[in-house]
Amino acid sequence: MSVYHAGSRALQDRLGVRERADHVGRSIGPDIKTVAAAFLELQPLLLIGAADPAGGAVWASALTGPPGFVRATGPHRIAVTGGPRPADPLAAALAADGTPVGTIALDPRTRRRMRLNGRLHPTQRGFAVDADQVFANCPKYIQRRESYAWVADRAPGRAVATTELTAGQLASVAAADTFFLATVHAGGADVSHRGGNPGFVRALSPRELSWPDYPGNAMFLTLGNLAADPRAGLLFLDWTTGTTLQLTGEARTAFDADGERTVRFTVRRAIETPSALPLRWSAPEYSPANPEPPR
Repeated sequence: MSVYHAGSRALQDRLGVRERADHVGRSIGPDIKTVAAAFLELQPLLLIGAADPAGGAVWASALTGPPGFVRATGPHRIAVTGGPRPADPLAAALAADGTPVGTIALDPRTRRRMRLNGRLHPTQRGFAVDADQVFANCPKYIQRRESYAWVADRAPGRAVATTELTAGQLASVAAADTFFLATVHAGGADVSHRGGNPGFVRALSPRELSWPDYPGNAMFLTLGNLAADPRAGLLFLDWTTGTTLQLTGEARTAFDADGERTVRFTVRRAIETPSALPLRWSAPEYSPANPEPPR
């Protein structure tokens, strides 16, 4: 059975990359290889995306822990110790058995990333995910951060929810070199990485953002999901202070005459949590693949 649904296929055909996508797609399967299991156990950060079971809003969130808090416990399963803060918009989804989730473990030190999508099952210590899709992506557009420190005395501040972005949040978005994008489709969920030089995400208004879709692996998993279901969640991290900005809304892709793609995202709700994560990363070394953002 193909790893692609109709939304991804439509984009692959539109851009003439179906054959390349089929070649890349052969690497996607439910197996967690030994090298992938070893990679997971070194990570202090896991990004996760899902739809809220009550209202259906899609969110992306970040989970942290000492290396080993995410580990493979079988050929098709990972276990995560701990979970989101009670105020996190994904708390209910990550406590519900059978929730479709997308995860990505990203290591800025090595510019490696691994994605695992599947079904969540709560456990006594956190949750497990039974894998449907496991695959790695290339290091394109990942900013290298040489090291991190665990800030043990950092405590999350009060989360503030709004329906549009404040001036300070707009400034944070404009300065961002990375964000994470959660999407869904009828068979599951996915969370992907988006990176570029600061300025690659543009605020068109307090309720609308846009960014270019840079060339990638030709699978079009994320844009394919959005073609089928525009619900999306964005997560921006402050890699120094640990502050998180989580957005939920809808995203749509526009094509220009040359086939260049731009995604426009409409904000429905925003949640900012100061000092949410206990990690402080070193300054970025921008990826050499990053295009210059439009002026």
